[in-house]
Amino acid sequence: MTTKLNRRQAIGAGFAVAAVGLGGIGLWRARPARFAFRDMAGVDGFRWLSAGAVSAGGADPFAGFGAGVARPAPISDSALCGALFGPGVGGAVPVASFSDYACPYCRVLTVLLADHEAAGRVRMTWHELPLLGPVSVEAARAALAAGRQGAYLAFHSRLMRARFQPDRAYATALAESIGLDTGQFEEDLESDWVSRKLVSTASVARRFGFAATPALVVGNTAVLGAIGPRDLRALIDLEAGRTGRCRP
Repeated sequence: MTTKLNRRQAIGAGFAVAAVGLGGIGLWRARPARFAFRDMAGVDGFRWLSAGAVSAGGADPFAGFGAGVARPAPISDSALCGALFGPGVGGAVPVASFSDYACPYCRVLTVLLADHEAAGRVRMTWHELPLLGPVSVEAARAALAAGRQGAYLAFHSRLMRARFQPDRAYATALAESIGLDTGQFEEDLESDWVSRKLVSTASVARRFGFAATPALVVGNTAVLGAIGPRDLRALIDLEAGRTGRCRP
């Protein structure tokens, strides 16, 4: 005997089917994206992955790294790996992060990357790429100056959590709060060493075509734009078993 559904039952059944369908869509969206890689022209051994939103600056993002600092040329093949990942690449997946303190997406990504490094999944190299104006340049120089006293990551993390764009007075107060010699800090902030570090990073960024932030190189994959936590984890997993140009 067949029993007909009344109107209320039919509507309820419809909502149930819709809920299951929407739940399925939600689960599908939560999965890591199917990555579409392409070879990177001019940088042998690396591939390219376009990600999400970026924070972009002016027409010439590599101009203006400080008084007397020339627009950097792309880095040479022989110097690329050392400038990108630093010495001694091995073990965990090497990741180079290029960020700007005025870039909101960089703040989120910095936390994700620090968590992966703490778990031993990646070996981080942090690059200052201040493309969003003079305040970004000032903050980048301050972070590198803190690094001269072994406090780069502590300073970098605090700047990323700041709710406003820091000025010189804030940077000096922050340096003092984490126990730095503020006289040395202010001297290093204006040093040629800091200028050279900025130029080196900008040279690497030009070679990879990073004219906005955030940008990453995860193993052999260059990524421009915001990338979510699931996709980032999936990309690290993909790169974990690979060798490459900078990973013998």
